[in-house]
Amino acid sequence: MNSIAIVADERRSRPRIALRLRPQAWRGFGGLLVLVAICEAVPRSGLVNPTFLPPFSEIIASLVRQAGTAVFWEAVGSTLRGWAIGLAIAMVAGTLLGIVVGSSRFLRNATASTIEFLRPIPSVALIPLAVLLFGTSMQATLLIVVYASFWQVLIQVLYGVQDVDPIARETARSYRFRTLTQIRMVVWPTALPYVVTGFRLAATVALVLEMTGELVMATPGLGQQITQAQSSGNIPAMYALVIVAGLFGVLVNVAARAGQARVLRWHPSIRKDLPR
Repeated sequence: MNSIAIVADERRSRPRIALRLRPQAWRGFGGLLVLVAICEAVPRSGLVNPTFLPPFSEIIASLVRQAGTAVFWEAVGSTLRGWAIGLAIAMVAGTLLGIVVGSSRFLRNATASTIEFLRPIPSVALIPLAVLLFGTSMQATLLIVVYASFWQVLIQVLYGVQDVDPIARETARSYRFRTLTQIRMVVWPTALPYVVTGFRLAATVALVLEMTGELVMATPGLGQQITQAQSSGNIPAMYALVIVAGLFGVLVNVAARAGQARVLRWHPSIRKDLPR
């Protein structure tokens, strides 16, 4: 009887959750429709020159035309490939170095001034160096993507390692756990939420720097296509590509948050946000 009552309670709770979320979704969709209507009406009303801000319908029509070309999908593939490779390198390097440096007081003290000196350097300041070393190839953009994303991961991992309970660390040492065992059993569970946070921040930063590199250095990708559309006077195509870049940003953020909720479903910060 108790199990039947529990199942009945769960079934009764599901419609209430759906009803609670539905108005929020409709409000967000309504706000998006209002924005689209404004972008369509303002150019047609003559408030702005349609040459520089075409109606939204023309932008979407241009996007549909470009989606049927191989050049568009090659540019999308180049952007996503550069973003993924740069993010992967930054994650591996930042996580490994963060655990090594964070686990040693000597290394933390020895590298603190170097990290504080290098971290504030804007990634775009490395663009001349990247062009000098790699020209306008994908490696040039990859350099600034890795540099910007690496610090997001490293700093978070350092905080995570320093947050390890000293009693748990000393207990592991008293039992003579090997270094890798201490990292796997003591350090990693504490640092994992920080690693995931670093990934979420780095994913967005990597996409921004990937697009910046393509815009400034004309490396292959969506950024290069935006520059070419602007220079050729194809303004609707330029806005269409900007919308695609914005959609990529939204998808990256949503995917990173979904991955965070899945990886840290055991963590109190995630469990308290789950619907009851």
